[in-house]
Amino acid sequence: MKTSLLVIGGGAAGLMAAGTAANEGVETIVLERNERPARKVMITGKGRCNVTNNCSSLQELIQNVPRNGRFLYGAFSRFMPADVIDFFESRGVELKTERGNRVFPVSDNAVDIVDALVSYTKSRARIMNGRATKLLLDDGKIKGIETENSEVIYADKVIIATGGLSYPGTGSTGDGYSLARQAGHNITELVPSLVPLEIHEGFCTDLMGLSLRNVATKVVDTESGKTVYTDFGEMLFTHFGVSGPMILSASAHMRSMKSGKYKIYIDLKPALTIEQLDARILRDFSENTNKNFINALNSLLPKKLVPVIVKLSGINLTTKVNQITKEQRRRLAELLKGLCVTVTGFRPVSEAIITSGGVDVSQINPKTMESKLAGGLYFAGEVIDADAYTGGFNLQIAFSTGRLAGLCAAEKITEERSYNYE
Repeated sequence: MKTSLLVIGGGAAGLMAAGTAANEGVETIVLERNERPARKVMITGKGRCNVTNNCSSLQELIQNVPRNGRFLYGAFSRFMPADVIDFFESRGVELKTERGNRVFPVSDNAVDIVDALVSYTKSRARIMNGRATKLLLDDGKIKGIETENSEVIYADKVIIATGGLSYPGTGSTGDGYSLARQAGHNITELVPSLVPLEIHEGFCTDLMGLSLRNVATKVVDTESGKTVYTDFGEMLFTHFGVSGPMILSASAHMRSMKSGKYKIYIDLKPALTIEQLDARILRDFSENTNKNFINALNSLLPKKLVPVIVKLSGINLTTKVNQITKEQRRRLAELLKGLCVTVTGFRPVSEAIITSGGVDVSQINPKTMESKLAGGLYFAGEVIDADAYTGGFNLQIAFSTGRLAGLCAAEKITEERSYNYE
């Protein structure tokens, strides 16, 4: 079998790359190991699909990519969030912008995004079911691939857009890293990012299922003493530790993870200063003067959190509130402003939203997404060592790099075809 362009992987980046190249008039095949393409897109944003982030500038976009953001300057410049929004809306998918500039389909259904992508690709390109296991290289140039069924597909250009290691059930099992190594590429350390965290303190298990909203978090590197991340929003306690939007974003800042290196301080009352909170506690106590301490916090805290805070405060749960000293009350306020948990590690990469690490960007041309080591080989999406925070930024990376790889591969094919005709 022979084609001008072969795209390995039918996710967000692969479909965008293939559809772009095919619409430039290049014969294109997408090789997707799943029967249905874009399975991971279907589950993003809890099934709603946070398709991009409607941020105002290129600089802001890059600032939200802590891992090799500058490498993406060219890709972002040629396909910004406004272009992504226009792409989907011009194909009948109405979008809306929510808190944090997160963009979702009005329908709140990821299938609308997937259908638009698949339709765009299928209009000109062919989607085949199969799994690439070997690159065919000759004198430093790509010639095609071999599948796990020993089928050979010859291609003038190949784009690897296989995703990372996260959510392996969607087909992201690291195939692209193996293929990249065959072409001589280095793969930087693969670790989970945007992932829940395992916590040392046992009270997290007691709080399992409790969601906290409008709280603030601060992540401190205990080795350097520096605050590496702060945020405000929502988090969730689980049987293993903590999760939720703030925690997932915080995980992207935790490098060289080891048990005890990071502590998270949770401010349960961020709208109040320590003095204002002390006054609030004093007011609650004055209204419950003859009650036991454990029964005097229900208006201040979620019910599930009360026994945990009581225990951590060091105040006996049966102490009458009118017997609690000013010093004890102050320590209670400080606890509420800085509930501390110790991170012991990431959850497995299979539970991460994205994989941090991947094909070394120093070996990829940022202006084209073409390999510097193997002519005609391109990369797009999560397989590249570049990852961002939550909020639609990672899908934007997929769309931008996919678009650029598709355009540049198509331009090179057209250019080479014209040269050969001459």
